[in-house]
Amino acid sequence: MSLLHVAIIVPFLWAVLTPLLSGLLRRAHTGWLVLPVPAVLFVWFLLRIPEITQGKALRSSVEWMPSLGIDFTACMDGLGLLFALLITGIGTLVVLYSIFYLDKSKESLRHFYVYLLLFMGAMLGVVLSDNLMVLYGFWELTSVSSFLLIAFWHTRDKSRYGAQKSLLITVFGGLAMFAGFLLLYAMTGTFSIRETIAQAHDIAGQTLFVPAMLLILLGAFTKSAQFPFHIWLPDAMEAPTPVSAYLHSATMVKAGIYLVARLSPVFAGQAEWFWIVSGFGLATLVYGSATAIRQTDLKAMLAYSTISQLGLVMSLLGLGSASAYFAGAGDSLLYAKATAAAVFHLINHAVFKCALFMAVGIVDHETGTRDLRRLGGLMRLMPITFTVALIGTFSMAGLPPFSGFLSKEMFFTSMLYVQRLDLWSLRSWGVVFPAVAWAASVLTFVYSMIVLLRTFAGKLQSDKLKRKPHEAPLGMLIPPVVLASCAVVFGLFPNLLAYSLLEPAMAAILPDLLAQGERFHVSIRLWHGWTPEVFMTIGVVLAGAALYKLYGRLNVLQRPKTGGLWLNRLYDGGLGAAETFAYRLTARYMTGSVRHYLIYIFVFFGVALGAALLLSNGIRFDTSRYAPVSFYEAAAALVMTAAAVAVPFANSRLTAIILTGAVGYMVTLFFILFRAPDLALTQIIVETVSVALFLLCFYHLPKWKKEAFRPRFKLFRFLVAAGAGAIVTLIALGASSGGAFESISHYYVEESYRLAGGKNIVNVILVDFRGFDTMLEITVLGIASLGIYALVKLRLDPSLPRKPAEVERANGKTAGGTFAGSNDVLLKTISRAVVFIMITFALYLFFAGHNHPGGGFIGALMTASALLLLAIAFGTSAFRGIVPVDFRKLTAAGLAVAFLTGIGSFAFGAPFLSHAFGHFHLPILGDTELATAVLFDLGVYLSVVGVAMTILLTIGRDS
Repeated sequence: MSLLHVAIIVPFLWAVLTPLLSGLLRRAHTGWLVLPVPAVLFVWFLLRIPEITQGKALRSSVEWMPSLGIDFTACMDGLGLLFALLITGIGTLVVLYSIFYLDKSKESLRHFYVYLLLFMGAMLGVVLSDNLMVLYGFWELTSVSSFLLIAFWHTRDKSRYGAQKSLLITVFGGLAMFAGFLLLYAMTGTFSIRETIAQAHDIAGQTLFVPAMLLILLGAFTKSAQFPFHIWLPDAMEAPTPVSAYLHSATMVKAGIYLVARLSPVFAGQAEWFWIVSGFGLATLVYGSATAIRQTDLKAMLAYSTISQLGLVMSLLGLGSASAYFAGAGDSLLYAKATAAAVFHLINHAVFKCALFMAVGIVDHETGTRDLRRLGGLMRLMPITFTVALIGTFSMAGLPPFSGFLSKEMFFTSMLYVQRLDLWSLRSWGVVFPAVAWAASVLTFVYSMIVLLRTFAGKLQSDKLKRKPHEAPLGMLIPPVVLASCAVVFGLFPNLLAYSLLEPAMAAILPDLLAQGERFHVSIRLWHGWTPEVFMTIGVVLAGAALYKLYGRLNVLQRPKTGGLWLNRLYDGGLGAAETFAYRLTARYMTGSVRHYLIYIFVFFGVALGAALLLSNGIRFDTSRYAPVSFYEAAAALVMTAAAVAVPFANSRLTAIILTGAVGYMVTLFFILFRAPDLALTQIIVETVSVALFLLCFYHLPKWKKEAFRPRFKLFRFLVAAGAGAIVTLIALGASSGGAFESISHYYVEESYRLAGGKNIVNVILVDFRGFDTMLEITVLGIASLGIYALVKLRLDPSLPRKPAEVERANGKTAGGTFAGSNDVLLKTISRAVVFIMITFALYLFFAGHNHPGGGFIGALMTASALLLLAIAFGTSAFRGIVPVDFRKLTAAGLAVAFLTGIGSFAFGAPFLSHAFGHFHLPILGDTELATAVLFDLGVYLSVVGVAMTILLTIGRDS
């Protein structure tokens, strides 16, 4: 594992450690513990600039699922480095800002910084991953972590609404993108981005090429808030200001921009790419600018301005990448300026927009409002914040000498040259592009002046403010001041970025030009003569000033906002209709009858597997290799059948449970007869725990109605039952015949010790060969235990009517706090000794399981049985005093141990969940075999104990 992988993983590891460290250092603000992570990563990425500028790309790969072509491959070129610097650099300033913005006495800081670190790591994973599947995994993790950040103030309805909207829209786009990646794989046979780019010319004419492009662009547009998918971004402003400054100006919304830039070498040679990317970009630019000027909330105005600026960058990427391929001979580098403008404005926007969000956060923090109708006259009271806002808005408006002016001039240049493109007869009406760009820039100037002048100029309205305004503390001012200073420095000395970041990033976006022997030389100047671009800028200022004056006279802020509401109504209506349909559909089959649910399961089971059996040609039923049935097997089968048939005739629940247990114990006997000790141990313990679980469920079941058994024949139910049994029998016969596939049992017999160091083949399969399955199984068990816990602990609304039994319990007429335990002195006395014997045996099973019958799963069940005996004998109240363990946390600890064991293999350059073993000479013990699989088995052990006890103790009481 390289340092590049470490850079991605560090935020995730620190997210795990943050709650623990913050608990130890309670007096310190949690942000101080988090601040070193992005700061150190930013410095490390800065030190990589000399290597990247020389044309080198850092690349490292760790095998994950090589058979599927999925490896954790990290690669950093100029484009990846640029985004990594934005993520960590602005992340450092955001964390510093949040330390002074968030009150540790009122906010759940541990949750906030854990979510923030998860997001930071996910974004680094997106921009540094070379494998499309790994990129998708990190992509969706950004959606999940941003959902948690947006909903940080989860008690507010608007926060929950905004978080849900952002999650639904971005995940919808992510799934479409995932489908596009699969289509790319179908065409190229690889998930590697670099290898896909190398095959770009070979796949351009294939049938799946355009569908793959459309699906991937759908993912990029939803993430980067392109029209009409932008509606999630304004509602996401309900998040705390540090979140808005980080996610919605510099990082998350740039993920779609990154994806378009990264895959431009694959798709940019197509006319469809130009029209879709540039067209949607320009539409978003105009729409965002026009909508921004109607907002009354400062953050909402900045949100729509972000949408507008993202559209600007997207249009430049479409124009620049397409023009590089469609321009006439000798004009390639000229048109590559559009790509340079996109990359440069990407940096500038991150800088000035983050500074503006922080300035708005300061205004809100110190005045108690962001409403433009209440603000004004803050210039004298908040001079530093005003200066930051001045630089930020002037840079956003494209005024000299700030960096935004330079990238806006480059934007105009690119739009003026669009008429040279010989693309779908564009020359005939190419003037539309610069005209739209100019009009949108005028609107940008207007909303920039609104943010600045309506907030800081004019008359102070103290009576409309919740707090007496004053300048923010120094710690809150440092981050926006640093960002504003960057806007000035990048404007006066733009070539600091040109050689170090812009040229390497362009080399990554337009590799075909480099392949032709071209070389990028980006030179940006503050003054380049009286060009058409300068006159366009002068026109923007004059028209913008006039429009701003008209804006004030029309009292736009006092008018109700109508723009964009139809899209939100469409979203709300569609979501409401989907919920109504889902409710009505669910109400039809969720009848509350267990019998109905079993019918659904068995019918689907029978139809699906029955159809598979009929359609498969390889399965045959060969009974020639079957062993003869012995007397003991026949006797056990007879007893098991008799017990199963007797269950419906039982006249009490206890009798039914005993008979059901008898069936299970007979299965155990079969495993013994078939010489499968691991399965026998597992089955007998599971059966014991299951019987106890049934007994504990008595409290939650309705009263037994003692009625005479009257068998009634119902054809449909008979067919369902007979069909399910027949299908299972046919599958068992077909599988045991071995006609379809060659058995792999000999492989496990031969390789279990040589490859995994274990003689117990069953345990070796569970913790090594099929360790991934086991990890997913304990994860599902953990989720199920939490689901049971939530369902039992669920409390109905007090205003709703309750059943008489519930009322009796609430009034204390039914014992319910805990199950009180046994009054049997003999049981209590014996259990004290038996529990220690059982736990000792459980530990033996755990440690011996790799070479002898046993293992983590069996040992855990034995431990759970011992603890259950203790709880039954002494009652749960006494049990919790004897065993003060939170079993839900124990489940989490077990899952963490299992996952960390799997991840640990990356440190040795091995695939996920690779295990190692060796023989070591230890004092006293002598020659001893040590295997890393024991650590994974420990995770299984802890998880299963936690799951079993969580379920048993939850069902066994109703507090």
